[in-house]
Amino acid sequence: MNTVKPGDRITLHYRIASYGQEIVDTFPDAPETFRVGDGDIDARLEQALVGLVEGERKLFELMPWQAFGERDEGLVQTLTRSDFPTDAELLPDLQVDFELPNGQVLTGTILAVEADSVRIDFNHPLAGLPIEFDVQILTIDHA
Repeated sequence: MNTVKPGDRITLHYRIASYGQEIVDTFPDAPETFRVGDGDIDARLEQALVGLVEGERKLFELMPWQAFGERDEGLVQTLTRSDFPTDAELLPDLQVDFELPNGQVLTGTILAVEADSVRIDFNHPLAGLPIEFDVQILTIDHA
């Protein structure tokens, strides 16, 4: 059987929903292709794909710790307005990127904007939520 393993390049359709609200769905459109283990999707979701067979469709009902993790209130930070460019648009629910010294990019969601501070949540937007992860493996390339 042709099963998904780390390092494989796979093409699949997937749908992610939480509490009946659809977050993303590739089934009506084009499938996506990525290499398992490259970090293109969350490692916990990648792990759910390992062992699936080419052509298989499976629905995973995942608790927060199995999907995007639990919410961590320690990841909610208050920054000073001076940490942002003076012309930056700072609005609640807006996502902003911060480049770390090692070159990685950390994305946060603005929760509140005050005269001298900005409160930002660095949790994944789906952290703390149970999700449905519906996948169909179309092709597996072991190259």
